[in-house]
Amino acid sequence: MDFNQRPFTVIWETTRACDLVCLHCRADAIPDRNPYELTTQEAFRLVDMICEFGQPYPIFILTGGDPMKRPDIFDIVAYATQKGVRVAMTPSATPLVTREAIKRLAEAGLVRLAISLDGSTPEIHDSFRGVQGSFAHTLRILDWCSEFGIETQIHTTVTKHSLEDLPKVADMVAKLGIKLWALFFLIAIGRAARPEIRRLNISPHDFERVFNWMYDLSKSAPYDITPREGYHYRRVMLQRRAQELGVPVEELLKEVLEKSLRPTDVVPSKDRPKIVRAPMGVNDGRGVVFISHVGLVQPSGFLPLAGGSVREKPLAEIYRHSPLFVRIRDYSQLKGKCGVCEFKQICGGSRSRAYAVTGDYMRSDPYCIYRPKAWGKSKKEVATTAQT
Repeated sequence: MDFNQRPFTVIWETTRACDLVCLHCRADAIPDRNPYELTTQEAFRLVDMICEFGQPYPIFILTGGDPMKRPDIFDIVAYATQKGVRVAMTPSATPLVTREAIKRLAEAGLVRLAISLDGSTPEIHDSFRGVQGSFAHTLRILDWCSEFGIETQIHTTVTKHSLEDLPKVADMVAKLGIKLWALFFLIAIGRAARPEIRRLNISPHDFERVFNWMYDLSKSAPYDITPREGYHYRRVMLQRRAQELGVPVEELLKEVLEKSLRPTDVVPSKDRPKIVRAPMGVNDGRGVVFISHVGLVQPSGFLPLAGGSVREKPLAEIYRHSPLFVRIRDYSQLKGKCGVCEFKQICGGSRSRAYAVTGDYMRSDPYCIYRPKAWGKSKKEVATTAQT
């Protein structure tokens, strides 16, 4: 897929309303909906815009806030399904998600539901999510999804709060029959930008430790495992795989890059999940596009800069041609270590984290400890390397 022309996933922040009070909430959610949110008809138009990218259509992810705060959410899922768009949703584990609601979502055509699990016990999870009973309700929701045939995935935020508990969460996930476990690495935005929450962020060395643990786990886990805003995991994967094969990592990297240049079949088959994992190279604004609750088009929900509004321009036009999106996909403009890194085409670093920490989304990912081979050369050598 040419990520300059089409995204792999389109994420829509349906609302910022939510009844949970999670410590790290990106949206800094509040209980009540914003009257300027996209209307039902505007949501239908957004689906039409997704179809304008052509088949296979990007995966459409409904997030929030809590999508269940919108009474029209079932109609939106049904409309997208009728258009042939695969729809996933990330609701909050609140009383709004009932067995009947899950049944209605299944009937509307929802393909996958993702729910957060931030600890292996009610005490750990509920203290992070801010509401007692959230842990128990999360497990009920997963049971209902299994009953009505909706694929499921688990989201876990990796912080000091959950770091040492991850192996126990992994054991739980293995017993739940889920398709994918996504580990979210904290970005200092929304509530997570508060000093007391920033301190929950793990160290760059802990990133490497978790990545290596994830790689080992992936060999035996009965589910897929992937990071979010931890793109340098791809470098660790290649390094570990090259070591196991006894080949230079450069050789393996070349092979991966050559394969990524060929068209990728992302249409689900009977032998694969209906929602398939994103290929290497997907990054903020590069294969991913985020639409805010009021229609602003951003490279990521964690990068609060907009290339335009779907109320004013078609989504494809903004994604393909807005200066923000064109620049963020141009890895020749990456700065610092990321700019000369031999792994940048499959990684690229978190543009959201670079912006949150430095104010410049083209700076190096400040939580990557890798030292590229070209780093430390003369300025002339570095400039030459960055251009090749």
